[in-house]
Amino acid sequence: MTIRCGTTALAAAIWHGAALATDDSGGALASVTVLGHYDNALGSADAASQGTVTANLIANRPALRTGELLEFVPGMIVTQHSGDGKANQYFLRGFNLDHGTDFATWVDGVPVNMRSHAHGQGYSDLNFLIPELVQRIDYKKGSYFADEGDFSSAGAAHIRLSDQLKQGIASLTAGSYGYQRGVLADSLAAAGGTLLYGLELSRNNGPWQTPEQVRKLSATLRYSHGDAQDGYSVTAMAYRNRWHATDQVPLRAVQEGLIGRFGSLDPSDGGDTTRTSLAWNLHRRDGERVTQASAYLLHSSLDLYSNFTYLLNDPVNGDQFQQSERRTLGGASLSQAWLSTIGGIDMRNQLGVQARYDHIAPIGLYATKARQRLATVREDRVDEASIGLYAENTSYWTPTLRSIAGLRYDAYRFKVNDARAGAHKVSPKLSLIFGPWANTEYFINYGAGFHSNDARGVTGAGRAPPLVGTRGAELGLRGEWLPGLQSSLALWGLDIDSELVYAGDSGQTEASRASRRTGVEWSNHYIVAPWLLFDLDLAVSHARYRQSDPAGNHVPEALDRVASFGVTVKDLGRWFGGFELRYFGPRPLVEDNSVRSAATTLAYGRIGYQLSRRTRLTLDGFNLFNRRASDIDYYYASRLAGEPAGGVDDVHFHPVEPRTLRLTLTHNF
Repeated sequence: MTIRCGTTALAAAIWHGAALATDDSGGALASVTVLGHYDNALGSADAASQGTVTANLIANRPALRTGELLEFVPGMIVTQHSGDGKANQYFLRGFNLDHGTDFATWVDGVPVNMRSHAHGQGYSDLNFLIPELVQRIDYKKGSYFADEGDFSSAGAAHIRLSDQLKQGIASLTAGSYGYQRGVLADSLAAAGGTLLYGLELSRNNGPWQTPEQVRKLSATLRYSHGDAQDGYSVTAMAYRNRWHATDQVPLRAVQEGLIGRFGSLDPSDGGDTTRTSLAWNLHRRDGERVTQASAYLLHSSLDLYSNFTYLLNDPVNGDQFQQSERRTLGGASLSQAWLSTIGGIDMRNQLGVQARYDHIAPIGLYATKARQRLATVREDRVDEASIGLYAENTSYWTPTLRSIAGLRYDAYRFKVNDARAGAHKVSPKLSLIFGPWANTEYFINYGAGFHSNDARGVTGAGRAPPLVGTRGAELGLRGEWLPGLQSSLALWGLDIDSELVYAGDSGQTEASRASRRTGVEWSNHYIVAPWLLFDLDLAVSHARYRQSDPAGNHVPEALDRVASFGVTVKDLGRWFGGFELRYFGPRPLVEDNSVRSAATTLAYGRIGYQLSRRTRLTLDGFNLFNRRASDIDYYYASRLAGEPAGGVDDVHFHPVEPRTLRLTLTHNF
């Protein structure tokens, strides 16, 4: 619906986070259209590539892994190269984001990305989430937003949990390869507010010759009080996962019959992880002023055992290593937005501050054999603190033009044992939004951003740059040219001062040359009828190093083509279901492009039947066409028994899981 309004509605739009257009007389317009699955209408975003996915669509799409929640971000691909207790592998906008670098993820104001992590900078493990409790996902792409800081150059996703469930949920799932999952969740009135709880237990062996033996527990307890104008919430979460991992394996080992396609060269690989958190969020509207505040405390642990090169470094004991850390982090944020008018120009102003402190002790790398420590490679105590300040002004110049100017300042302090370092960075942002004309808005966005580097590299002998700068720009449009259709088109570019590239011998990313990415994204959501939704997302990108080198200028693992097509059907009598096809194209595995991965195309499907008003049965299928494809491919040297001491360069791959079926019985109470 479109509401003609003045300052009062403008204040309401500030509160709900909506972007504004203006009407023909210059008064402010709050254009808000919620189409059940998306909230991406004209006037709701500051860039063509920004949007929101609601719980309705999340509930109606099957997901093989929890981390695939991020595939609701158009153009995002989520895979895995290890066990399902480890953070997923993410691809977006020509990046192999590894486990999260350059894509910031938040859950109710709590950062998911772990800096100076034992397994990789920006490590983002979403396995602790219970998908049934997710209310919405707000996503952004690019470095154009003043309230987004570290790790957000490619984009950011803010996952919001529900305060209240419409009905209680009790579900049981059984599936292929020993998959079992149970969920119990509900909300109830308590102490003048609402108490929500959720519990998830799951087990899974997977198709691997060494059973994965996933044992996962997730729990959420949340108290909320108030309403959309004035309220707060307190959320406690706990998570534990143990598993055995079949990591990527060399192609030659499969071709020579040493192992099967789902086999492992080191069956003792795997891990154990925990996460507990407590978070407080407040929102308050006082007249035309909106205040938001949050604070959080989190403790996590990880012990990860991996062997990617087998006998290359230690031909006697093998190359397995343990990456281990114990982390406590805390942080807080505060922002205030208010309205003003200068020279007849309506304005929205915002000031904010974000602070975070990580204490990691110990964080270690150890040589191991069958999970038994043989030697300490290094062990450190890391303290990392940061503060970010930002200011943003939105000015409504004419009925069809608004500007958003922002400035962000970030300061970091690193301490590793007794070594110290510091850095700061200023990041300007500017956006211009034109229209709507003929149901179409136009966007011009520019912004500088950054990602932080691992504190151990910042303070070590090599002295890696503490904060790696990025600069991005985007031209876009968003239109509603047919009833029920939302389309967006974005042409974007991003420069980064130092690329992070995966290194097989360490299992981590390492700093490399500066790079440039450009691309085009086209996203479409079409509600043909109340019971039928189509999605089509296409993305093409081009990634190259900016500094020429005889080794080649291709960025290894840079994904250049992504396509996804989805159909969702609901309320067709007692039947409902969906189908999703996703494609991610071949990638260069080395700088000279002489070795490339194959493309991967996968199909997911769902069919469900409403047994009664409160009970339904759902059958999900993954890799429906049983494709023999890879979740991930790398190219590096490893050594098997009998091979030369220098090892053999080869493709190392993690296969997609074969056709998998899961049957779920859900009862609402």
